[in-house]
Parts: sequence; structure tokens; C-alpha cells
Amino acid sequence: MTINTERQGHRYPPAQPYQVSREAIREFARAVKAEHPAHTDPAAAEALGHADLIAPPSFAVVAAQRAEAAVINDEEAGIDFSRVVHADERFIHHAPITAGDTLHAQTTLERIRVMGAGAMVTTRTEITNDDGAARATVTSSLLVRAEGEEA
Repeated sequence: MTINTERQGHRYPPAQPYQVSREAIREFARAVKAEHPAHTDPAAAEALGHADLIAPPSFAVVAAQRAEAAVINDEEAGIDFSRVVHADERFIHHAPITAGDTLHAQTTLERIRVMGAGAMVTTRTEITNDDGAARATVTSSLLVRAEGEEA
């Protein structure tokens, strides 16, 4: 097995900031069938007390996956992405993500649990805005299948 368990606990540099646009929120809402008007109509969002459109709760994955790419691209971690199966994704929301936010995401390789010849890899990504205010924490688990194991 090529996964380096010594990378557990490693914190990666932040991903490039992600500018949240109205259109990105609208497109994501359509894709996930989030039909609340606050995702598409600025007036509806403002009526709820928000400065602009609010993103559906799972929108945080957009910023998280950009940051999580550092783990997959980390040669020292030894994760073969062609052997990865997404196992779990969990969100803790601290405040709504709103159009106009600039999101900053940083990932930590939280846990590597060896299971036979494969492994379960868990990452935690903290997402904040320009002011450093927490927006979401995304915890993602990937099953890295052993060589010779088919999907």
C-alpha cells in the first residue's frame, strides 16, 4: 500500500480564494434542485435579512473540493485518485454563504485509517470569508481501494 499514514494531521496551504457569484449560486441551486427563492431572487434573500442571494447548504462543497485537491495532489500522501470512492461528506454551517462572499478554504488531512490493503482518508476543510468569519466546516471521507480491488 502506498498511502503514507505519517501525513495524518498535515495542514495544507489555503486554496486560491473563491469569489461567490449570484450566477454560481443560481446554477448550483438548479443542479441540486434547491427551489427556495432566496437562492435565485435577491429580493427574497433580502426579505430574510441577507445582503444578497444565499447559497444552498451543500454549496460549501465547491470551495471545499478546491482545497481538498491539495491532499490528492500530495505525492507524499500517496493517494491514487483512480482508486478513490467517495464515502461520506458532512457539513457544519456557521453562517450562510452569500453572493459576494470571497471564500477561503484550508484542508487538514484529519485521519488515515488503514483497512486491510486499502484505507479510509478523512479530511476537514475550514471555510471562512474575507473577514475570517467561519462559513462552514466540511468533513469528507474517501475510501482508497487496494490494488486489484475493483469498484
